[in-house]
Amino acid sequence: MTQPITLISHVLCPYVQRIAIALAEKDVAHDCITVDLARKPDWFLALSPLGRTPVLQVGEAALFESAAILEYLEETQPGPLHPADPVERARQRAWIGFASECLNDIADFYSAPDAGTLEAKAAALHARFRVLEGQLGSGRWFAGDRFSLVDACFAPVFRYFETFDRIGDFGCLDGLGRVMAWRRSLAIRPSVRAAVADNYDDLLAAFLRRRGGALSRRMVPAGIAIRHSA
Repeated sequence: MTQPITLISHVLCPYVQRIAIALAEKDVAHDCITVDLARKPDWFLALSPLGRTPVLQVGEAALFESAAILEYLEETQPGPLHPADPVERARQRAWIGFASECLNDIADFYSAPDAGTLEAKAAALHARFRVLEGQLGSGRWFAGDRFSLVDACFAPVFRYFETFDRIGDFGCLDGLGRVMAWRRSLAIRPSVRAAVADNYDDLLAAFLRRRGGALSRRMVPAGIAIRHSA
């Protein structure tokens, strides 16, 4: 008998998005529960030893940390997103780790306290994406024509820039044509689009404004949401 699967989520967590994308790509039936990490309920803390999302509840078991959850899904669900070749699989796991490093740099960027630090963090992001530019070929996805877990992990990275680009021009992707094409392909992938709530942009804008740093000071006045143009 198949065990029920529940994804325990936070609305802005990029690591949750990885799992949501993988579940959608594999067409895995599951429920989803969203928690407020500012007011963590006791039942969530009992499931998540580190007190963070994502958590994947499989029957009575609770799995945590996105990399471990992705590997579990690869081992137990059809529709593999890792390549069959073990060398290429190891290589792609390394790039998934690089995606996590990019997310750390993004957090440093939106938390920058002053304009000088913001500019330096933008340059650091550009340097990271320049490394990616040299890895991408002519296909739509990281590994060519086959959507992989690397794509699932970089989609939440690039989603931030849908909001950043409406705040200002920070040059993080300047001159990186292959990365930009990859970003556009990811943005229209159904599993990527469905990985966040319809009001994600407004929630992210509100979060960034509350940071109170250099980026938030560049945003539109409080009370006016940053939205996609029609």
